[in-house]
Amino acid sequence: MTGEVANTIHDKLNQAFAPSALEVIDESHLHEGHAGARPGGQSHFRVKIVAEAFKGKSLLQRHRMVNETLAEELAGPIHALAISAAAPEI
Repeated sequence: MTGEVANTIHDKLNQAFAPSALEVIDESHLHEGHAGARPGGQSHFRVKIVAEAFKGKSLLQRHRMVNETLAEELAGPIHALAISAAAPEI
């Protein structure tokens, strides 16, 4: 995880969900030259998060929770966000 946008994503998700696992991956380099790709990257991300807050929530609910937390970034620098959100396994 590097870059200002990745750090913001990490910080916001960490504050909102206190996850037991969190990975923010900048995949912008895979989209160079594509629509929505910004010079310098930081536009396409993959998030893997495990948190108790997702327990009992559907896939759609988990994704909405993450999207709501990152609404400001999704309206601005983030062009694409792939989400893997799960509750801890027992």
